[in-house]
Amino acid sequence: MSKPYITVIGAANIDLRGRSYAPLIPRDSNPGEISSAFGGVGRNVAHNLRLLDTNVQLLTAFGDDVWAAKLRSDCIARGIGLDGAITVLDMPTSSYLYITGPDGDMALAVCNTDVADRITPQFLDARQALLENAALVVFDGNLAEKTIAHLCEICRVPLFADPVSVTKAERLKPFLRHIHTLKPNAIEAAHLTGEDDPEKAANALVALGVKRAFVSAGENGIFAADQNGCKKIPCFPAEMKNATGSGDAAMAALCRAYLDGCDLEKCAMYAAAAGAITVASENTVSPALSRDAILHRIYKNGGK
Repeated sequence: MSKPYITVIGAANIDLRGRSYAPLIPRDSNPGEISSAFGGVGRNVAHNLRLLDTNVQLLTAFGDDVWAAKLRSDCIARGIGLDGAITVLDMPTSSYLYITGPDGDMALAVCNTDVADRITPQFLDARQALLENAALVVFDGNLAEKTIAHLCEICRVPLFADPVSVTKAERLKPFLRHIHTLKPNAIEAAHLTGEDDPEKAANALVALGVKRAFVSAGENGIFAADQNGCKKIPCFPAEMKNATGSGDAAMAALCRAYLDGCDLEKCAMYAAAAGAITVASENTVSPALSRDAILHRIYKNGGK
């Protein structure tokens, strides 16, 4: 693949979504609609990068079932490179089950990404060229801690990371100084730093060695920090239809912004715009996402 391209390491899932027609009632059967889609943080980031006109290689582990075949076919159709992907026999494809209220905001989720444990240090060694020749490498917190440790040891290009969840954020703690760009939400950032305030958490992550931290704080915007301080980028207006996937779009936008040579504030604007475009879609990955759409949103909201 010709440069520049981005290598993404992480999960490729089947997403199962339940959306209640009315406010959720705990411990009860809630009338609503159920749908399925292709997902996984790594796969979603790769998909969003393709929408942002970026070449991408996805290093992932597929299960051995009909869902895996469908996932592979979809990736290939979207131009996502699978040169380093594997199929693991006798294991199910990663899956993510989530429930939202009528506003589209996630209330609860359960995931099974055990097959991602087959992305091992040996797996990475066998795909060294796909790491060395990338413009940057982005990985998600589904990787085992030993794999993250090895990636930090062998990778010589900028590393971008998404913690995925509070539980999996714990795996990143020993390796923050190796990470160029980290995109946690406010809860994950608080877990990593002990700071409940997102601005303080963003600055604390930089103090711990992260070069650029982008803490997404929902309706309070994005807090972007580097060695020169912290900037707050307000949320861009959007009518929320489905919050799931907005963080993956934001990560892809941060990667694209880095390739475009953007400074800290412009990178955060890329992420805010991508998130706004995505929450306005019923889909986890919005078909409306593009570089032009991001730049238009930034311009509409007073950016340049």
